[in-house]
Amino acid sequence: MTDPSTRWIKVVLTSPRVAPGLLTRSAWQVFGDASAIGASAGPERPDVQALVGSGVVVQQVLGDAHEQWTWLTDSAASGGQVAWLVGEDGEPALLRVIADELNREPRPEYEVEIVHGSYDVPGARLIDLVRVMDRLRRNCPWDQEQTHESLARYLLEETYETLEAIDTGAYDHLREELGDLLLQIAFHSRIAEETPDEGFSIDDVAADIVEKLVRRHPHVFGDVTAADAAAVEANWEAIKAAEKQRTSVLEGIPLALPALALADKVLGRAAKVLPGAPDSAAVSPVESPASDDERIGAALLDLVRQARAVGVDPEQALRQATHRLADEVRSTESGT
Repeated sequence: MTDPSTRWIKVVLTSPRVAPGLLTRSAWQVFGDASAIGASAGPERPDVQALVGSGVVVQQVLGDAHEQWTWLTDSAASGGQVAWLVGEDGEPALLRVIADELNREPRPEYEVEIVHGSYDVPGARLIDLVRVMDRLRRNCPWDQEQTHESLARYLLEETYETLEAIDTGAYDHLREELGDLLLQIAFHSRIAEETPDEGFSIDDVAADIVEKLVRRHPHVFGDVTAADAAAVEANWEAIKAAEKQRTSVLEGIPLALPALALADKVLGRAAKVLPGAPDSAAVSPVESPASDDERIGAALLDLVRQARAVGVDPEQALRQATHRLADEVRSTESGT
């Protein structure tokens, strides 16, 4: 009878977000030592194909999880050293069967071990998002009908919902809303792939922002020295100005911004060409305002200038003040 210590079953888990065949040393050691290797799929599956391409024989084992476990145990009991390559879905049914069987008595005489063949790298789940979005675009009637224009309102809604999550300080809520916002980016990028000639993919979007971040942070990725945050911002603006070659300091400001945010942006740009303090623009008073609109507008603009002078985001400040008022109203209504 074969020595039980020489018999084993090793189940190799791999990440579907890592290139097939890019396995850990321990996984390759398992496959090299095994007298039999099984998998639920044939060589059409990329990970099986990678093993076969390296000269390893992989046997396709059909049937349900119990039948696959029987193949593993029979192979091990007859003196084998058996490896199993788990599919990209993780094959939870087989893993449950293995766990159940190992809790039974008597336990098998041979070793049963789970081996991690590959690990996700940071950002790996973004690949899942791209795959899911691609499938939705191909198979879901609603997703197929969407355009950049039809999705615009959702992009705006998700942006405001994300801001609300930041205001409340609820990190679970923020995590969810950031996911919804990320979905909009993935959706627009997927639609853009279908545009002839001028289309782009989410990889192009990611590549552009990576290149921009590296280019505008020479103090991190180059040999430029930046002593503080002000120097970093100055470098950023100088590099941006050289890239954009704009004819006006106001060029590039989206006029659809909320009014306070728009005023903040315009004041910041105006400070570069109008007289006044370097960190804020002087606001010319309206002499004898012709209407209440002009008077209130000038006062609000001056408040934004004051906010900039002390480093306060006027949009955020007003939003927080409004939330406090809303809390007060609800408290009064509930009698607390």
